[in-house]
Amino acid sequence: MKDYPVYNTYQTPSWCPGCGNFGIWYALKNAFHELGLNNHDITMVFGIGCSGNLSNFLKVYGFHSIHGRTLPVATGIKLANHKLNVLATSGDGDGLGIGLGHFIHTCRRNIDITYIIHDNRVYGLTTGQTSPTSPKGFSSKSTPFGVIELPVNPVALAIISGATFVARGYSGEIDHLASLIVQGMKHKGFSVIDVLQPCVTFNPSYSYAFYNPRVYKLEDTAHNPQDYENAIKLAMEFNDKIPIGIFYKTERETYEQACIELGENPLSEDDIENISIEDIIDDLLA
Repeated sequence: MKDYPVYNTYQTPSWCPGCGNFGIWYALKNAFHELGLNNHDITMVFGIGCSGNLSNFLKVYGFHSIHGRTLPVATGIKLANHKLNVLATSGDGDGLGIGLGHFIHTCRRNIDITYIIHDNRVYGLTTGQTSPTSPKGFSSKSTPFGVIELPVNPVALAIISGATFVARGYSGEIDHLASLIVQGMKHKGFSVIDVLQPCVTFNPSYSYAFYNPRVYKLEDTAHNPQDYENAIKLAMEFNDKIPIGIFYKTERETYEQACIELGENPLSEDDIENISIEDIIDDLLA
């Protein structure tokens, strides 16, 4: 397993031994190296939960947001300086619970950022409550008699909501996941990568022993990522076989391209010394 310490901080990861977050950590560093990015070329927004602890272990520009708000913050950063490489990362409970509305709207806006979902199907940081992706019947501290709702399907939801790059990775396949991150970051538009991330402590039913014999790579099949209907069909497959790879990819005008106010130069480089706040207020009140 390749590692690139240039992206490490002085902090040692505090995740449980065997946590799938380690695989995502390595995959991100491998992707950054393959893309030839320096530390200051990358801006990441982190959510709340075990995935949010990644902010302490990656030496890049970062913002540790509040619960469910990674995508609005990442959007603001991208619009302020659309030349930055912006990534957002959050857990399934963070991004698909309180953050679900932001997820749908970012998909339809097609903001040029990459969003990585740490999908362990449980609330790990708070020691094992039901999350939005927990399967029906899942027994936990918060649902001792089993979940009665159906789980959120982030891949299918991303496709029908308008995301232009939708993939699923597996933290047990680090090189494959790194490749998906590279392709997602190169894509112009909103890139969603749902990562199967085992929580060996609080959700052992969906650990490596469950995923290893089931996952298969879409690039080894005849699937065409431009086939919208087949992408949705594959997104619903989560039984004896679980597909990973790129489900759907298309080209569409990004939100930044549609914003004529942005122009060629980032807003962060605009000369504001000669702008009068009083004149702006007068125009608004006129």
